[in-house]
Parts: sequence; C-alpha cells; structure tokens
Amino acid sequence: MAKQEEVILLDFWAGMYGMKVRIALAEKGVSYEYREEDLRNKSQLLLEMNPVHKKVPVLIHNGKPICESSTIVEYIDEVWKDKAPLFPSDTYGKARARFWSDFIDKKIFLIGRNMCMTIGEEQEASRKEFIDCLKLIDGELGEKPYFGGDSFGYLDLSLIPFYSRFHAYKTYGEFNIEQEFPKLFAWAKRCFQNKESVSNSLPDQLKVHGFVQQMRRILGLDHE
Repeated sequence: MAKQEEVILLDFWAGMYGMKVRIALAEKGVSYEYREEDLRNKSQLLLEMNPVHKKVPVLIHNGKPICESSTIVEYIDEVWKDKAPLFPSDTYGKARARFWSDFIDKKIFLIGRNMCMTIGEEQEASRKEFIDCLKLIDGELGEKPYFGGDSFGYLDLSLIPFYSRFHAYKTYGEFNIEQEFPKLFAWAKRCFQNKESVSNSLPDQLKVHGFVQQMRRILGLDHE
C-alpha cells in the first residue's frame, strides 16, 4: 500500500473481538498505530468514530472508521488482498465461514464469558451450553489441521482468541478444554505455535486470568 496510508486501531487489550482484528492485520503485514481505550472513560475519538455502538474495536483507515470486528476483518482482507487471503476462494466456503464466525461471536465468546462471570445454577447452565457449542464447532473442525483445511484462515482467526481464556475457563468455569475437547486444544496449540500473527497478538493467559479475577471482584463474586 502507499506510504501515505494511515491505519489506526482503537481497541482494548483483553477484548477477544479486537484480537481477531490484530491477527488479521498481522497476517497481512499491515503497519498500524495501536491506541488502547479505557472502556470506563472512552476517548472522544472512539465516540466520534463509532457513535452508534461506542465500542471497540474500531479500525480507522485514512480517517474513515470501520466498526464491528467481523466487518473489519473482511475489510482488511479485501483492501490488503495481495497477501495471505483469509477467506476461502469459493462462494460457498465464504458463506460457511461467515456463518460459523457469527456463531463464535454470538454464542461461544459470550457464553464463555458468562461461565466465568457467574456462580451457582447460572454458571452451571452456561457451562452446559458452552460444551454444547464447542461440540458443534469441534465437529466443524473434524480431523483437519485448520478449519479451512491445510492453511490458517478466517474461521481459525475468528475462534483462536478464546485460547487466551483457557486458564480462566479452567479456574472460574471449572472447565478444562484440553480434557473435554482434545482436538480443539491441539488445534489452538497449532495456531499459537505455527502462526506468529497469533502468538504475537494474543495476551498472556495468566494476564487475562488476572483481568477476569478483577472483574469477578468488582461484581462481588470473589473476595480479596
């Protein structure tokens, strides 16, 4: 791309939706300015760039905002299309990848969060629903090394941020991914070990665990 290209990412370090965007930018080799947002005191720039939802991530490309993580990743794939295509080349494959990505965003990420941020019967219900969802996505992976087959792609990028929550899932959700879903665990390790775009973009699991612990204390679920 031309040197005058300006790319800014407004994000929050622990947000799994933003991790998708950071991985996509790394896959494409796009240089950008990262601006960390305080979600309790949102910047004026964030409010101006995303006045509808007022949420991160927001990608600002030459002054123009793109919001919502899946939309941002598709935009990145189309604008910087000369390197590391993220989507399958066929129309059906693209549609299927979008379907499962939507499922990940609206089910797996949210239910996993609820599992870590609740107690008692509500937590148990979230755990059961989380397991049911992972059974479905585990079936979609099958015996393939990556969701798209032999190469890392859009669906892998969409799910892999949950790797950063594995320690929190185990501690607060009482759920061990490695034991319950060994194929998914092996896939996650493969992504992390083989793709620098992943290992350089995901925060440390223990740091995320500390963040979840802090949130639970704020909600009154844990004590000092």
